[in-house]
Amino acid sequence: MTIGILVLYVAIAALLLTLWMGFGSSRINNWVLSFLQNFCGALFIFSGWVKAIDPLGTAYKMEQYFAEFEATFSGTWFSFLAPVFPWLSSYAVAFSVFMIVFEIALGIMLLIGSARKFTAWAFLLLVVFFTFLTGFTYLTGYVPEGVNFFQFSHWGPYVETNMKVTDCGCFGDFIKLKPRVSFLKDIFLLIPSIIFVFAHKQMHQLFSAGARTAIAILGSAALIFYCFSNYVWDLPHIDFRPFKVGANIRLEKTLETLSENNVEVEAYRITNKATGEVVQMPLEQYLREYKNYPKEEWDLEQVKSQPNVVVIRSEEAPEGYVIPGIEGEDFEQELIRYVKEKWKLEGDTTIRYLEHSKVSDFEASAGEGMDVSEEILSNPDYSFMIIAYKLYDDKVETINEVLIDTIYAMDTVAVGDSIKLVQRVDRLDKKQVQKKAYTWSPDYLNPWIGTVNPVLKAAEEAGYKAFAITAFAEPDKLTSFKAATGSDYPFYTADDILLKTIVRSNPGIVLLKNGEVIMKWHYKQLPAFEEIKKEYME
Repeated sequence: MTIGILVLYVAIAALLLTLWMGFGSSRINNWVLSFLQNFCGALFIFSGWVKAIDPLGTAYKMEQYFAEFEATFSGTWFSFLAPVFPWLSSYAVAFSVFMIVFEIALGIMLLIGSARKFTAWAFLLLVVFFTFLTGFTYLTGYVPEGVNFFQFSHWGPYVETNMKVTDCGCFGDFIKLKPRVSFLKDIFLLIPSIIFVFAHKQMHQLFSAGARTAIAILGSAALIFYCFSNYVWDLPHIDFRPFKVGANIRLEKTLETLSENNVEVEAYRITNKATGEVVQMPLEQYLREYKNYPKEEWDLEQVKSQPNVVVIRSEEAPEGYVIPGIEGEDFEQELIRYVKEKWKLEGDTTIRYLEHSKVSDFEASAGEGMDVSEEILSNPDYSFMIIAYKLYDDKVETINEVLIDTIYAMDTVAVGDSIKLVQRVDRLDKKQVQKKAYTWSPDYLNPWIGTVNPVLKAAEEAGYKAFAITAFAEPDKLTSFKAATGSDYPFYTADDILLKTIVRSNPGIVLLKNGEVIMKWHYKQLPAFEEIKKEYME
């Protein structure tokens, strides 16, 4: 779904609701104002609901914003604000739940006309806050690498890759909006929000005053409970992310890689370093005239096509489809079956494009640069992948440890007519090294020891592989954690944002087979191994 289709659906719903209010209940004072109430209320309820499904996703997005704000304000006249953002980041989850509940509650209050003056002002302030976030995100596209946001004279042409936060998270993972679109959306919402402030006395009201208050209070309480249910003791009940149950990470990654490899350069956009003049010309023209634009004076940027065709309807191809760039008929047929089922390909010519997602970033390391991604995703049997984007320790101390270094010497010994070299201990040297000692939080260890590891032990005894992936960490930390939890399976490392995307639980458990996500569990909902085997493992 696109933002245009969503707005259309919301507008139709708002129109029908307005007509019902006007002709069915006669509660409308101003038809246009009531339509705007219903439209904005429905939009806020929907946008808040898709975030309430996954409040941790919003919290992670807020952490990104707080980190960028800290970096932006540091070293400027506003540096006194920088320390506030790490503190806010530590409460990102609570902030996320509050914002989600507040957004939906405002939407409900707009629909029923509860506390009209308060609702009007609160709606305006929230829209201003959203506009600030989306505006900051969009405008960072004009800030080159190494330039602070407040150095306005050093801003350059808009470059999408300059943005540190590439998605505002306005609709969670349900719809990914370009920052410019998000910013314009919020600019548009400023219009009705200002109208509400000046015309709040004409806003419609449904039900009695007591009923409106009860709906707002009880609705907020129910929303808080709903948010908690989607991360405190269970996973989001709807998964909009690319690692949802049924997705095949191995095949999706292959398709996205093929799509990116098939991108073609269509034109070049060149920018004069001195004047900021921007010239865009087709590839053929640039190849003829490139000598007129020396790199010392012009910045060069490729303008690429949409990711090229991955799947094409073709009567000559096997089963009517072809996937360019694939070697091996068996693998090609596996991909064809997967995409036909995923996209329900039928009819005449069908073209599909794939955008880059976190699936393409799936990489896990066993240390020293050894990539184990292919090994993980190509395992034809069932395997258990434990995801922990962070291992929580209470305290880290640096201690001195004495190691004994044995120094050997070689002696020559005559044996009969020959001479042999014999190794002997020359001396023992003591060497002092520094080592980190970790003290782990019992609250974090308990889920591993009492819930996760018993299931994994039973799985390994039954012949299935188990492994954990955590954020990049020093070997000493992993060794200490494995000892503290009694985990005898391997621990790999990966990017923490990737791990947060895979499963919204720490730890979270993923059942894989040949790269396909068979099932995912919050650790508080993890069944016994026998139940998992009976229900999900054929």
